Formats: sequence, C-alpha cells, structure tokens
Amino acid sequence: MVSASHLSPQSGPIRLGMVGGGQGAFIGGVHRIAARLDGEFVLVAGALSSDQERARASAAELGLDPERSYGSFEEMATAEARRPDGIEAVAIVTPNHVHFPAAKAFLEAGIHVICDKPLTSTLADAQALAAAVEKSGKVFVLTHNYTGYPMVRQARAMVAAGELGDVRVVQAEYPQDWLTTRLEASGQKQAAWRTDPAKSGAGGATGDIGTHAYNLARFVTGLELDALSADLTAFVEGRPLDDNAHVMLRFRARGDAPAAKGMLWASQVAPGNENALKLRVYGTKGGLAWEQEQPNHLWFTPFGEPKRLMTRSGAGAGPAAARVSRIPSGHPEGYLEGFATIYAEAARAIRAARSGGAPDPDVTYPTVADGLEGVAFVEACVRSSRNDAAWTRL
Repeated sequence: MVSASHLSPQSGPIRLGMVGGGQGAFIGGVHRIAARLDGEFVLVAGALSSDQERARASAAELGLDPERSYGSFEEMATAEARRPDGIEAVAIVTPNHVHFPAAKAFLEAGIHVICDKPLTSTLADAQALAAAVEKSGKVFVLTHNYTGYPMVRQARAMVAAGELGDVRVVQAEYPQDWLTTRLEASGQKQAAWRTDPAKSGAGGATGDIGTHAYNLARFVTGLELDALSADLTAFVEGRPLDDNAHVMLRFRARGDAPAAKGMLWASQVAPGNENALKLRVYGTKGGLAWEQEQPNHLWFTPFGEPKRLMTRSGAGAGPAAARVSRIPSGHPEGYLEGFATIYAEAARAIRAARSGGAPDPDVTYPTVADGLEGVAFVEACVRSSRNDAAWTRL
C-alpha cells in the first residue's frame, strides 16, 4: 500500500485504518476496494485479526508498516491517536458483536468511524453507540451499500418529488439460498459466525439481510414505521437463529393520506436465489420496481400508461443517479461501486470536518440513527415472533 507518513493532517488522501478484514474474511476486501476506487483513502494501519499471527500475515500481504499492524483495536486506537500522521478514520469490518466496543474506542480517540452493518448485536449497545457518536462529534457512516446504487438514488428522488403520489404499498424482499443446509457445521467461517447468537445477535437472516431490505425501503420511500408483525423461523435443524422471516409493516400516516402498508421477506434458505434483493413501491400515481441483480435498471409505471425502463445513464435518469455514476452508459455498475459511493460520501463528510465545516447538502449516507433503527427493527421482529407474530412497535 502507499505510505502516507509524509501527508499533513489537512492534505492528501484520508488516512484509513481497518479493524478485522484479515485473511479469509470476505467483507474486508470489499471495503478496501471501495475505499480505493475514488482515490479518497489510503490504508495505513490495521488490527486485521484477533489472531496476532494472522493479523501480522494479513498486514504483510497488504504492505502495511509492521509497526502499524496491531494486536487489538484498543492498542490501535490509542497508538494511532498519538501519532501526528495517525489515521483519520477507521473501517470496522468484524462480526457484529465487535462493532460496539471497537467503534466506541475509536470515537473516544477522536477518530471518524465507517462501520459495516448491522450497527451492533444488541439494542442496548446500539443506543450506547448512538450516544457516543453524538458526544464525539465525529463522522459515523454505516455501510448499507445498496443506498449507494445510482438507480436507488433515482427511485428515492422520484418518490420525494411526488412522481408516485401518496405511497400506499411497499414490498421488500431479500432471498438467498446459501444456508439451505447446515453449512455452519462444516466450519465455514461466514456461516459459523452469522448463525451464532453470541456473535451475530438475536436475528439471523433478519439481522444479516432483513436489515438491508428494511433500510432500502425506508431510504427510498422516506416512510416511518409504526408497527410490525413478524414470523421468524429456523428451518434448518439445530440452527439457533432464524433463516427465514416474513414481516408485515404498518407505516405512519402522512397528512391526509392513508397509512402505507408493507411486506418484507428475508430468507437464506430459498434455493435458486443468490442475492435477490428487490424493492417495489406503489402509490396513487404509479409504481417503481428495482432489483439488485439488475442494478442499472429501474422500472417506472405511471398509472394507466405503459411500463418504462429507466437506465443508469440513459433517458429518464436524473441528477440523483448521475451524481453517483462513474462510467458511461451500457457498462454495468453495481456492488463494489455501491460500496465505493458510501466511502466517497464519507470522504466528503470527513474532508468537511477537516476544515470545521459541514458537507454539501447532497452528501447522503446511512448514519448511526439508521443503524439504531435497524437494530431496533431486528429486536422488534424477534419480540413479535416470540409473541405469536403480535403487532409490535420499535
């Protein structure tokens, strides 16, 4: 990696550290690619694994200075805060149960935080972390990466502009099939921690992918949830956390319009589905439909008119999509670029903080408040399901 020791605190790429993401970790590599894509960040330090030997080996593979490869996030937060060229931001890409203590340590050290989702593994930790962010005054970004896709931004802008009229129905689904069998029993690392309540939290599929579907619905529509009714199931024998969730949603009424209703399905035991996140929104004037596996397409149907296909850089797409597009029309832009958009927005906020100002109003990223709501969503789903799908408020 590029050395950043010569950079002054107010110039050049943002100096980034990473907690987690060492050898064998999927999401760490995704975050590193996203951070590099727009040239805004340079990785200079890491506590890449709780296993010190693996941490050192991972740092060597990435070309990090051995002196800035740390055995723990606590050591890293303390040491980097003391350096004149210390990190300005940290990416936390660990299993869920580490998010809270790691983020809190860096916030208290005066370092901005970019954290993978969900925010924390418990609601109490989420509430405490939200308070820590407010007290620190630092930038906190949660990487709900799907909010960075151009056509998701386009859909959000269209709903906000009233092109769908009053929203009536919201359908969000996120089916996968990779946990159809008891993969965690084979020792597969990703399956093992995601199905372990001590590391993942109270929600299985609900916390892992249901939070993405819920966040996407909230991001695009701007609706606020009033109550939910959830039926969570662990279909695979011996699995302690849910692998399938059906959730009915009641949103709060706006003005004179009737309250919108919604449905959310999240499953990791749906054969034939790889990463099939979908969102459909229907209002009094028309409907929108978007699929993550076809991310550059957005279907818009004004009521009584033919369905229209809008593309990322084609006819119909507006400035909200153009602002976060990088490549010419016809070239696919998706998962990695969506993550990179979140990092680019984080960079704009951090650069504004360097000069003591606020970022441009167009800068949009998921905040600690979004993360807190996501954890509250999971907790409410679990409570509802344990109470025979009773209607439950966050």
